[in-house]
Amino acid sequence: MSKKPKQTYGNESITSLKGADRVRLRPSVIFGSDGLEGCVHSFFEILANSIDEAREGYGSLIKVIRHKDCSITVEDQGRGVPLDFNQKEQRYNWELVYCELYAGGKYRNYTGENYEFALGLNGLGACATQYSSEYMDVTVFRDGYKYELHFEKGENIGGLKKEKCNYEHTGTLQKWKPDREVFTDIRIPLEVFRDVLKRQAVVNAGLVFELIDEESGTTERFCYENGIVDYINELGQGKNLTSVQFFEGFARGRDREDKPEYKVKMQVAFCFNNEINRIEYYHNSSWLEYGGAPDKAVKAAFVNELDKYLKNNNKYNKNDSKISFTDIEDSLILLTNTFSTITSYENQTKKAINNRFIQEAITDFLKEQLEVYLIENKEEAEKIASQILINKRSRESAERARIDIKKKLGKSMDVSARVKKFVDCRSRDVNIRELYIVEGDSALGSCKMARDSEFQAIMPVRGKILNCLKAEYDSIFKSEIIVDLIKVLGCGVEIKSRHNKDLNTFDMENLRWSKIIICTDADVDGFQIRTLLLAMLYRLIPTLIEAGKVYIAESPLFEISTKGGTWFAYSEKEKSQILKKLKDKNVVIHRSKGLGENDPEMMWQTTMNPETRRLIKVTPDEAEETRKCFNMLLGDDLQGRKDYIAQYGHEYMDAIDVS
Repeated sequence: MSKKPKQTYGNESITSLKGADRVRLRPSVIFGSDGLEGCVHSFFEILANSIDEAREGYGSLIKVIRHKDCSITVEDQGRGVPLDFNQKEQRYNWELVYCELYAGGKYRNYTGENYEFALGLNGLGACATQYSSEYMDVTVFRDGYKYELHFEKGENIGGLKKEKCNYEHTGTLQKWKPDREVFTDIRIPLEVFRDVLKRQAVVNAGLVFELIDEESGTTERFCYENGIVDYINELGQGKNLTSVQFFEGFARGRDREDKPEYKVKMQVAFCFNNEINRIEYYHNSSWLEYGGAPDKAVKAAFVNELDKYLKNNNKYNKNDSKISFTDIEDSLILLTNTFSTITSYENQTKKAINNRFIQEAITDFLKEQLEVYLIENKEEAEKIASQILINKRSRESAERARIDIKKKLGKSMDVSARVKKFVDCRSRDVNIRELYIVEGDSALGSCKMARDSEFQAIMPVRGKILNCLKAEYDSIFKSEIIVDLIKVLGCGVEIKSRHNKDLNTFDMENLRWSKIIICTDADVDGFQIRTLLLAMLYRLIPTLIEAGKVYIAESPLFEISTKGGTWFAYSEKEKSQILKKLKDKNVVIHRSKGLGENDPEMMWQTTMNPETRRLIKVTPDEAEETRKCFNMLLGDDLQGRKDYIAQYGHEYMDAIDVS
């Protein structure tokens, strides 16, 4: 089979993209993606220009319309984009703005002439969005005229239309439809528009954003009169540990000695909250999803000043290690809103900045402000210090638990490393396999003889297990009984706390049982062991309860015998009902003394035979009520436990064998 000859790679092989093709054929170069994310960024490029106008003091309302056909309108009340003939460039401005990459009015913003703190800097946005559109219509009101332009797939149709006009205010209206030939998806969800406009309202205090959605027929307005301070209060939901602090500062500097000097304006708002945490960085009102310079500055300043406070006030224990930013951010709600006349973004999508001077300026500014704040607000400083140390010790406890769980459970939940006294069944069919968790070695013996070994396995627990609702994870995973149970179950554990997310090994597919049946004596000790086992499952593997995999095997309280047969009663009431039915004077009643003393036949009939046993499915019908109940009975709600015992304790007295 002959090979097809390769084409010659020579001088004529090199080509360049021209005009609209520079964007249409490579949209991800400008927008970061040719998918929905890139389409969203093309919208943000147009919105950014309107925001820059408003920040310069021209217009306080920006309207955005999400049309049914996926087209978008952005309308502002700024000065209006200059579109007429440019003598200096000897070209029309509309060509420079909408048809020329790297053309714009913000390149000399560091001189203070125009757009001192601009979001749109590179002269790419308007042109790139126009090039990537199925069509774009531009209407501008300025200089006593109405200007109109129409583009289709990157090409201007009909030139510039200009007519004298009386208008209420100057401004620019741009309507366009992202092109499906450029982007794989152009249907931007309403929630994305909401998110973008809300963020911009937060960092542009007093600016009003109006979102009109044709599809739902709704109109929403976003405005934060006090900017980031209002937003921090909103995030805190009234649960803040401290008051909201707002710092504002200004600096001049350069990234390198041979580089031009530029200005930096800084706003920082924060508070501490022991339930909610959020950190967001903005620069020239662009959300820095990946942070960069401000992120490094915030981490350095907070760790430095809070570590210094803890040392100076003897808050550390003798062998304590230094706090980390993780300990701080777990309880921190913070937003930085910075502006600069020169900005070094990592790329056109503006998700991180790397200016050296901006990082240094924020770090120094924050250190100074935090030092004063901690000195002047002693009560709040004490609360912060206490919470950070709680976070630190929780993290360290989690790290110890991480080592323990990896060491003891390993990569697999399999029980190939044999678990002591665990008795498996023969079947490998997970749909029929049942695990009986029984109380002690005596119950193990009777259950082992009574069971159907084809599908019923037995796992004994020795005594009362650890109260998992009150114990830390490192203590829990030091318990041999608990670790053995987790191994036998096979599905791993669910760890949902902040510091322990990487301990989460849960996979329902690895569960080795169709039913997990807790089988304990019908006495006070048995009830307590049952409760502790349920607490363990609730804390470590709650999905098993939610999925209806956990059962309680009822064991009889009484064995009632006559010449005609034997009956089992599971309560005093049931015993009375059986006796009424029997009407036999020669009745022998035996009180159950524990599973370990039951003969195999009785054990099979009352507790293990699927046809005759009684199982109670454990279902948390009300998750919040379940949580409260566990916390009251086994958690830290001591007063609640006392009140409950005082009110309802007598109802449980018949369960206590006082003989």
